[in-house]
Amino acid sequence: MRPSTSNTTLQESIIKKIDRRTFLKASGMTVTGIILGMQVSCSPSGDATPFSPDVFLTINADGSVILVAHRSEMGTGIRTSLPLIIADELEADWKRVKVVQAEGDESKYGNQNTDGSFSVRMFFEPMRKTGAMARMMLEQAAANQWGVPASECKAVNHEVVHEASGKKLEFGKLAADASKLAAPKEEDIVFKKKSEWKYIGKSTSIVDIQDIISGNTIYGLDVNLPGIKYATVLRCPVVGGTVKHFSADRAKQFPGVLQVLEIKSKGFPTDFPNPLGGIVVVADSTWSAISARKELEVEWDLGPNATYATDDYFKEMLAKVKSKGHVRREQGSIDNAISGAAHVMEATYMIPHLAHAPMEPPCAVASVKDGKCEVWAPTQHPQWAKGSVAGALNLEEANVTVNVTLLGGAFGRKSKPDYIVEAALASQMSGFPIKLIWTREDDIQHDFFHACSVQHIRVAFDKQQKVTGWNHRSVFPPIGGTADAKETEPSFGELQLGMVDFPYDIPNISCESHEALTKTRIGWLRSVSNIQHAFAIGSMLDEVAAYRKVDPVANLIELLGSDRDIPFDKTMEGFENYGEPIQKFPWSTKRLRGVIELVADKSGWGKSMPKGHGLGICAHRSFLTYVACVVHVVIDEAGKLSIPEVHYAVDCGIVVNRNSVINQFEGGAVFASGAALKGGITFKDGHPEQTNFDSYFVARMNDCPKQIFVHLVESDEKPTGVGEPPVPPFAPALANAIFAATGKRNRTLPITLG
Repeated sequence: MRPSTSNTTLQESIIKKIDRRTFLKASGMTVTGIILGMQVSCSPSGDATPFSPDVFLTINADGSVILVAHRSEMGTGIRTSLPLIIADELEADWKRVKVVQAEGDESKYGNQNTDGSFSVRMFFEPMRKTGAMARMMLEQAAANQWGVPASECKAVNHEVVHEASGKKLEFGKLAADASKLAAPKEEDIVFKKKSEWKYIGKSTSIVDIQDIISGNTIYGLDVNLPGIKYATVLRCPVVGGTVKHFSADRAKQFPGVLQVLEIKSKGFPTDFPNPLGGIVVVADSTWSAISARKELEVEWDLGPNATYATDDYFKEMLAKVKSKGHVRREQGSIDNAISGAAHVMEATYMIPHLAHAPMEPPCAVASVKDGKCEVWAPTQHPQWAKGSVAGALNLEEANVTVNVTLLGGAFGRKSKPDYIVEAALASQMSGFPIKLIWTREDDIQHDFFHACSVQHIRVAFDKQQKVTGWNHRSVFPPIGGTADAKETEPSFGELQLGMVDFPYDIPNISCESHEALTKTRIGWLRSVSNIQHAFAIGSMLDEVAAYRKVDPVANLIELLGSDRDIPFDKTMEGFENYGEPIQKFPWSTKRLRGVIELVADKSGWGKSMPKGHGLGICAHRSFLTYVACVVHVVIDEAGKLSIPEVHYAVDCGIVVNRNSVINQFEGGAVFASGAALKGGITFKDGHPEQTNFDSYFVARMNDCPKQIFVHLVESDEKPTGVGEPPVPPFAPALANAIFAATGKRNRTLPITLG
């Protein structure tokens, strides 16, 4: 199957722009750029006029409801969850709802970057307003027909009902009249009560489930166009390398090869949208393109990263982290706490580079013709792709269309548009519609890797074994160093991901960072710097409990101190709080304590364990969501590890779709177990030593937890992210469980036994 090459067209109302400040104030959204107002007047053109009160919603005369999904679906369920919010407030029958995917268009849909676990957080209120506004207009249209007050009319399951007379009208019968009405004012919109929600907070299957299980879903590699050709790129093994000379004579002799082209490298550092450059083989089949690529003869200038070796790099980081660094958070005097301590404990934690390795490697289809480019791609950020393609091809953005397919996994990798730019350039240079293929080897060797890191923590104790000082030093190559050689130290934003927002009630705290030059492409991987920071902190807190001879759960609760909201914005200049005002999303120790107590209860914490069994715990807040994780491990007599159970307690505010939240945490445990037990990218002579799943080990079925239990806190707080928060607490909880079972500490990932 292949999708239509034209965009789905919805008949829409006239949209009027409102100024950004007014819209942000009304919607509670934190975004950049011009946003279109949700409240609009409609211009009908006849009785069959669809009712389209905004760009996300259309009701047709036959009663069908079309909802637009403007975020990218990569297994998170967001293509279901956001439309579900509209449908609930609208009182639509979910069975009569069709969800269509939006193309990349900031002027219509605002921010479409599906990254950072903020889709529901950002759009929960705007989507509710969309549905409620339309519902009220339908109720008013029915009231006008019946000559009764609108207060006597109520939308119920795709109909408007006049309870006193028993009259009913389907939404489709009211669409034309509703389209003639002015939208209610912002202050007049009335939401349904929580007790009236039909879908929000319940479990709903994703809208794509039938297509997925029947094989009819369109992923990036499934797109086909008339006359399409296939391309693959031979890239320099070292990031920043360039072509000195190449010969394509042998490659061109391979059957099916049409052209051999060159994409110039931008060198290193390189802007994130830029492709790595290399030699492109265009052929009439994937097999021909990949096979002929092996016949290319290329002499490379390996560039500035030719000597990058992670063994040497770790030695440098280990040396740095033992000395005082750039202080990024200071409370009290850590020097006095250390010098006056009855005991000082210190430990160093190390994490390697990690690859995203989604099941579907990067790929894209592009067609450049008559000064326009149309793209089909599994992208997390269609607007960035649109701008990047326009820049690379020297086109106006208006002449670039980006269609979003389903993503076969992403984890942050597919927010970068480099592979899409490659496809567009290959199409422009060759004159063909191009399907660009990345092999698994391409994906693993040319990733935007998670940063390797070294963390060193010192803890001071008084004579009563109370913790009096906490000194955390962190060193890792910053993401910004990929694009700017001047960026040599982690940004404050990266350190806010689990380090400087340390919530425990310790009088003397110092958080420090060191320089580390970026030697390869570094990007954001599922939960970003929370991975290394949670591993170090969660492990060290368990070591503190062992030294104090205190139960680890009791230790966490004691160190948290009294229930309070921590004003990090007052103690640290530039505290971002994941892009949200801390007054709106406070840092609540009460909520963190709540998930600790819940997971302890649900996991049976404190129960007697057989020999070789152990429970470990870690609690962590990331992306405004509070998570506590308990891992149960078994180490048999042969030293083999298994994970019978994992328990998560999750406080993510209002839960939109329980299925999706639970699925995210189940998948997050599997993802994290791979990184904790198997993962790791090492560099030698400038390039990764791992090439495929035979050397970059993701979790196999026998590595994964056998049972994963997700316990959701019932809450009226604002909804927060769930895609990334499952990952940070897993590895430290696992390492702590291994200690409980064996008495041995693991301070380096991936974990090795014996």
